[in-house]
Amino acid sequence: RRLDRGAADPTAIVDAVIRQHVAARVGHAATRVTRLATWDQVSLPEDMLDSLRELIGRARHGRTVFDDWGYDHRIATARGLTALFYGPPGTGKTLVASLIARELGLELYRVDLAKVMSKWVGETEKNLGEVFDAAEDGRLMLLFDEADSLFAKRSEVKSSNDRYANLEVNYLLQRLDAFEGVAILTTNLEGSIDPAFKRRLSMRLYFPVPDEELRAQLWAAHITPQIPTAGRLDFAALARRFPLSGGYIRNSALRAAFLAAQEKSALTQAHLERAVLLEYRELGKLADDGRLD
Repeated sequence: RRLDRGAADPTAIVDAVIRQHVAARVGHAATRVTRLATWDQVSLPEDMLDSLRELIGRARHGRTVFDDWGYDHRIATARGLTALFYGPPGTGKTLVASLIARELGLELYRVDLAKVMSKWVGETEKNLGEVFDAAEDGRLMLLFDEADSLFAKRSEVKSSNDRYANLEVNYLLQRLDAFEGVAILTTNLEGSIDPAFKRRLSMRLYFPVPDEELRAQLWAAHITPQIPTAGRLDFAALARRFPLSGGYIRNSALRAAFLAAQEKSALTQAHLERAVLLEYRELGKLADDGRLD
């Protein structure tokens, strides 16, 4: 059937159909991540941003370096890009992974470890193989959240369970060596990752808790221009008083917006402070009398 003039690009249509088919293949083991955030909402140290630019550049220019410049035959390393993002909770690891996927024009899929890992011998490897194959076929970017549970250090074999667990790790090592796509691993426990995995990683990036200046920037970034405000919102004071990571600042800002909406009032500094204290209480960092513990 002919395409009418002005119709969508045939290449784009084929690409979309392929991605849809591939997405169905990984649907049982991975979930598509859809984020509407932008780089403006991320406040990171400049050296960290430099590392992220390098990571994106490596993903974009792999064909030039490996094929055109001959490094495919010179260096025995995986052609794909596998990076480890590690650091405390709420520091933006998953958010940045989604921004990188968007920058590269890739769909991001979070691997559901509960569905991938199986008590049956060989089933975990089969599930992982399907995920890696689909990612390469459909140009999907993989995200392994809490990767320490899957990429953990191999243990001394004392039982059949230890032996099977080590076989799973060995299989993952082989797949990473052959993987030609992009995969991001995130963890709060970098020390639990098997050293053999670390040697195979393209890059390792540490996500620190933001300093006071960056925290103030994050507070400002999470207050939308549409929300009505009353009085001065002192982001510097919030940053100075509450050493929160970016994820908790985002949660607190959203919480404050709902507090204001519930009261049918404009957002105030009091709403922001109350939201933070509620967040701290849930984190177990607030004493019974309401003081920071």
